Amino acid sequence: MRDPIIKRVVDKIEGRSDVGFRKYGITLKDDSPDLKVWINHIQEELMDAVNYLEKLQYELEKGCKCDCCK
Repeated sequence: MRDPIIKRVVDKIEGRSDVGFRKYGITLKDDSPDLKVWINHIQEELMDAVNYLEKLQYELEKGCKCDCCK
């Protein structure tokens, strides 16, 4: 792959796929819940993402002391 950043993303996606397969025993392709279930999954993931962003914003506002911000 010519772009190492894209390679990192692809590797992470493959890793998540492996975790999901170990957890559920099925590939995403073969999983077929109804559309309401998929919409709920997406909502939960997006709510988690917003919570993570809020945590990061909170840390930056209070003067984050983590190793990456020193």
